[in-house]
Amino acid sequence: MTTPVGMALGVALGLGAVSMATARAEISDGVVRFGVLNDQSGVYSDFGGRGSVIAAEMAVEDHGGKVAGVPIEILSADHQNKPDIASNTAREWMDNKGVDAILELTTSAVTLAVQELGKAKNRAILVTSASSPDLTGKSCTPVTVHWGFDSYGLTTVAAKATVDNGGDSWFFLTGDNVGSHAQEAQGIRFVTEQGGKVLGTVRHPLNSTDFSSFLLQAQGSGAKVIALANAGGDTVNAMKQAGEFAITSGGQSIVPMLAFITDIHSIGPKAAQGIKLATAFYWDRDDSTRTWSERFMARNGGRAPTMAQAGVYSMVTHFLKAVEATGSDKGDVAVAQMKKTPVNDPLWQDVRIREDGRSLNDIYLVEVKKPEEMRGTWDYYKIISTYPGDKAFRPMSEGGCPMVKP
Repeated sequence: MTTPVGMALGVALGLGAVSMATARAEISDGVVRFGVLNDQSGVYSDFGGRGSVIAAEMAVEDHGGKVAGVPIEILSADHQNKPDIASNTAREWMDNKGVDAILELTTSAVTLAVQELGKAKNRAILVTSASSPDLTGKSCTPVTVHWGFDSYGLTTVAAKATVDNGGDSWFFLTGDNVGSHAQEAQGIRFVTEQGGKVLGTVRHPLNSTDFSSFLLQAQGSGAKVIALANAGGDTVNAMKQAGEFAITSGGQSIVPMLAFITDIHSIGPKAAQGIKLATAFYWDRDDSTRTWSERFMARNGGRAPTMAQAGVYSMVTHFLKAVEATGSDKGDVAVAQMKKTPVNDPLWQDVRIREDGRSLNDIYLVEVKKPEEMRGTWDYYKIISTYPGDKAFRPMSEGGCPMVKP
């Protein structure tokens, strides 16, 4: 005979079983799959590439290899910095491979194309290396998180600090692509707001090998600051050739709007010493970042993690925590949970993701050390100042994100 207590217990257990089954049913295909879609062979592969895949693998391992009782898988592909290839790959992954979240994405043009697919198919788009602030502005979506940096955050820190230190006339050498255009626009805005002047701009094609004519225009302008609004190999080539033209020894400064630690490594300590730049991450910032980074470096040929690669680790980790909390890998559900919970992991602590998808992590102004100050390879930066995320990034009220109520 079943007692009322037994019946109640049976109902409770039954409801628990239904709840568990419902939660598992929210995990598509019984697997949580990530796709790392980035430049793996071109001009931007140095700061993302295979290193971002390694960072994702580390996050999965640190989470125990499973989430909500189901396994986790990682796919990766090279989009060659072409939006059509990226879109086709993302569609194939979403339609036929069961990918639940796409990571990194590298360029703004690629990201803008892929996040529309993510929105249509309700898959998370976790961006760690595109720079356009439009991703959390007029082009924001309920499934997008833009982690770590954008051109607004990095440029405001670099431009304000440079003008404040006497660099009040600028010339912009800009890549001819969406993300670099955004860097230039933000840089011009912040320079003029600080009372500086922009004496000229010139644009170069992606993956340029000869910057001589562009640098001669910049040098001839007489600007105190030559701003590099580009990224990856273009930044490296421009800075190396600037050294050949003796631009800095002639009294002009080179300020990269978007530079990664791998760029500094490629340029070399002697040529890069004294350069100031803004970054969202430095591997040697504290004991926690150092410990994680040493693990990463052991798997990445001794190369230090960039802010994009570190961001992949944090975004995979935070997405998995959201799946655990909600029992769902649906893009809108998981991303909403990611916004509700501050990011806490070995690399970032207590970072809020805003309603528009923008992370509000600190941005650091760093200076490249002199060679004699370096304790070893990759000991490149000294942190000069720290800018809180709510001061560095564009106010949400100015972004025009349609999800945000005025």
